[in-house]
This record gives sequence, structure tokens and C-alpha cells, in this order.
Amino acid sequence: MSQTSSFISRVIGLQSNLMSFAYKLTSDHDRASDLVQDTTLKALDSEDKFAENVNFKGWLFTIMRNIFINNYRRQVRENTVTDTTENLFHLNSAQPEAYENPDGSYAVAEISRVISELPEEFRQPFQMHVAGYKYEEIAEKLSLPMGTVKSRIFTTRRQLRTMLADYR
Repeated sequence: MSQTSSFISRVIGLQSNLMSFAYKLTSDHDRASDLVQDTTLKALDSEDKFAENVNFKGWLFTIMRNIFINNYRRQVRENTVTDTTENLFHLNSAQPEAYENPDGSYAVAEISRVISELPEEFRQPFQMHVAGYKYEEIAEKLSLPMGTVKSRIFTTRRQLRTMLADYR
């Protein structure tokens, strides 16, 4: 068996593990499948960058996590509105999309209320992350280890998903 076919076999052998990890990241079967496909393609394209003494499964999971993070950041950038009007008219006006109907304004108020009720040690890193701060910046600003910041943001996301399940 050649080096390349051995590499391909290893990647294919870990597809179910990749799918499980992707589903944990996305909580959506279709998005998880897309993430597995993107990861597989990236791994196959990067075969020459894999060092034999490295944990293969960990290497694939790192590729997947990086693709997920990059996609998330791209999505946030695409959904960010920049007001280029001279007097910042759009920034100073009410955002009609969120308040088009009573249900929308209720949802925004409910989500804000739930976030405000979180314990401070979880709420503050989460709000900073949502505001666009990077993990390193949050850790430095709050004088916390990076792992603690990541853990608190992850835990907060999971809690919010559970508490706001009706708004999906």
C-alpha cells in the first residue's frame, strides 16, 4: 500500500469520529456533514504537511476546528453592517428587523434578559466575545487563563442553547 493510499485510508477510517465532532460544533446534521466534507478535502490537500510523529486524529480535529472557527468569523463579518452615511443615520435609527412584530421585540427582550441573568463570571467573557474580542484579549482584560475564558464561553453558549431552545 502506498503512502498516499494509506493516508486516504486513515482519513476515511475517521469519518464517523469527524462527524461526531462536527455535530458537537454545529448542532445541525447538514452543517456537520458539510464541515466533515471540508475537513476531509483540506486534510487530503494538506497530506504533505502532516508529520508522522503527530497524533493523526488530533491533527484532523484541529483542521476541523479551524475551519469551523474561520467559517464562523466569516459569517459574523458578512452579517456586520457598516454605516457609511455622513451623520451615521443608520446606526442612530432603530433596527426594524428585530422589532418588525411584537414577537420579534419580545424575543430580543427575552434573550437580553436571559443573558443579563447569567453569573458575572460567565456573562462578561461571553458578551466580550460576542462584541468581537478575541480569546487572548478577553483573557488579558479579565486576567484569566485562556482555557478558562474558552471554557466559560463554551459553557455559556451551551446554557443559552438550552434556555432559549424555543427561539431556534
